[in-house]
Amino acid sequence: MLLSLKQKVLSFIKLSLCKQYTSIGGQAVIEGVMMRSPNAFVVAVRKPSGEIMLRKDQWFGLSKSFDFLKKPFFRGVLVLIETMANGIVSLNYSANIAEASEKNGKKKKASEKIDLGTFLSIGLSFVFGILLFVFLPHYLTILLEKFAGQNWGLDSVLFHAVDGLIKSFIFVAYVFLIGLIPDIRRVFQYHGAEHKSISTFEEGEDLLVENAVKYPTFHPRCGTTFVFFLLFISILIFTFAFSFIPFPEHWPDVLKHVVAIVLKVFFSFPIAGIAYELIKYAGNTKNKLIGKVITYPGKVLQKLTTREPDEDQLEVALASIKAVLELEESYNLKNAKEKVVTLQEVEIKNLEELGSTNLKLKDFLEA
Repeated sequence: MLLSLKQKVLSFIKLSLCKQYTSIGGQAVIEGVMMRSPNAFVVAVRKPSGEIMLRKDQWFGLSKSFDFLKKPFFRGVLVLIETMANGIVSLNYSANIAEASEKNGKKKKASEKIDLGTFLSIGLSFVFGILLFVFLPHYLTILLEKFAGQNWGLDSVLFHAVDGLIKSFIFVAYVFLIGLIPDIRRVFQYHGAEHKSISTFEEGEDLLVENAVKYPTFHPRCGTTFVFFLLFISILIFTFAFSFIPFPEHWPDVLKHVVAIVLKVFFSFPIAGIAYELIKYAGNTKNKLIGKVITYPGKVLQKLTTREPDEDQLEVALASIKAVLELEESYNLKNAKEKVVTLQEVEIKNLEELGSTNLKLKDFLEA
């Protein structure tokens, strides 16, 4: 009796401290939203004809089998890889829905699951990211050093500070430029709808368009804020860490720079783990001064990656989160020891076709 009372009190305290902080997150796709809870994975896509297609499946990740992957810093790297895998599957699915509409219902399914092609795409994405955000800034810093007639050197704080500034500029310019593309602007609108729908759930309101519309497009646990933390931490670490790395004097400059780039790539993974812990903390403290301060740069950046959605887009985002909750509750996925849900595709005309759920914020609190 006393033990039960103690557990209830601790649960209440945890809920109070972690208000508006859930383990549910998502991603905008082509004319839709992917939403993932700890154990469910749903993609909702608006067809040109007006119906909403739902791709529903159980998520049974590696952390289910390996407990150490749930630990701080390890989980950040895992979430990064899983998010990329989920994103590729979701984008393929949404693209195939659009293509099928153009070809009278003939939809390709081969790329709509996590397979070797998915991991190949992840690998190519990492290569692209390394070239754009590691190699290119480093190379441009070398050019700038020579142009300025300086000899900063790899052990110089200034070299890596300049490298970090160039890296940040490339990221902001990249996001700004792709945001000029009309199709990407619509994806950014769905990004805003995803944030609004999650905020609606976190505030304990019914998942209705009229409730979601009043929330901002900003969310502290957004991937954009994660990228800011990733960039900021890498600038700090590389700026000072390389001052203490002894490169042999007899090494040619080319070899020194190659080794430096390899080290930057290697350290990107633990830095991602740190960035993930920061984004979790930001979500936990978003209504406190410290939370508002550390998420402010991410809030500014999210003005580039989100747009105000219309009501149709909000309905799609809300359908994705309602379907996730429905899967979690219907199959008791929290306690499932194995995969119990097979892939389902459902077409609905509107949000009202999805049932209500008894699951609340307290059911998705993260440690």
